[in-house]
Amino acid sequence: MRILLVEDDERIANALAETLKDRQYLVDLAFDGEKGWDFIQSFSYDLIILDVMLPKLSGTALCQRLRDTGYMTPVLMLTARDTSRDKVKGLDAGADDYVVKPFDLPELAARIRALLRRSNTTLPPVLEWENLRLNPNSCEVNYAGHPLHLTPKEYKLLELFLRNTHLVLSRSQILDHLWSFEDPPSEEAVKVHIKELRKKLKAVGASPDLIETVYGLGYRLKQS
Repeated sequence: MRILLVEDDERIANALAETLKDRQYLVDLAFDGEKGWDFIQSFSYDLIILDVMLPKLSGTALCQRLRDTGYMTPVLMLTARDTSRDKVKGLDAGADDYVVKPFDLPELAARIRALLRRSNTTLPPVLEWENLRLNPNSCEVNYAGHPLHLTPKEYKLLELFLRNTHLVLSRSQILDHLWSFEDPPSEEAVKVHIKELRKKLKAVGASPDLIETVYGLGYRLKQS
């Protein structure tokens, strides 16, 4: 899942981004509100984390702009101001949750999971496709009871397919979902990761074409 973090304190931003990446989220970083707005117009996000006090465009103003344009992705506000007035202002701007600095990283991660679950209420807590099971909370994957040991990128790739079982995903769509703005590879990288993921699935008994190539269009999960 892809998260946009807009935070002007680079130390906090980098620490939080690393924590989120360790939990298998894809994270884009912006250090001012206008750059955050640019990211939002260019990419699709599952969650946006905004600091309140941002250069160029405050987090509250950015949140208000999002809601005014009908953008309904969950927004979590971060602030050093622990007053009811500031919380009310952020929530009135359209924020879904509000966390005061300094925050406890495990608690913040739990709030993020709660917001993501709320925004995906039609999705089960464990993603399944035939004998394949992926648990987003524990990041564990198995096929017919056999554990799958995946790299972070392979995990995110498989999760993307499991969250979009009805879609054929093109290489460019996969790039947009799995790589951050700072390190986009060529489309050939998608082909390589698909190949490695297929090998690992086959090793635990899955069909070699569980991830099916739809020629000229992309990839999808194949139903037997």
